[in-house]
Amino acid sequence: MAETDKDRFLNPIAKYQGEFSIENLAFNHNLQEFANRISIICALETGGKISSDDAYKQIKDLWKQLKDSKRNLSSDK
Repeated sequence: MAETDKDRFLNPIAKYQGEFSIENLAFNHNLQEFANRISIICALETGGKISSDDAYKQIKDLWKQLKDSKRNLSSDK
């Protein structure tokens, strides 16, 4: 499926600039996805579409997923 201009606008992914490893690249992608989703959740809460409690729970779940991804990608296993 080709990525449209709208998709690139709504879900921007920047090029990775750090020390290259598969783990770092994967975590960078996960971190950018996390930041994008947080932005959307905050906008929904600010716009009154979801409650503050719901936004908090969603952000807490996303944070847990990000921590788990970092732990799973860690080369220090």
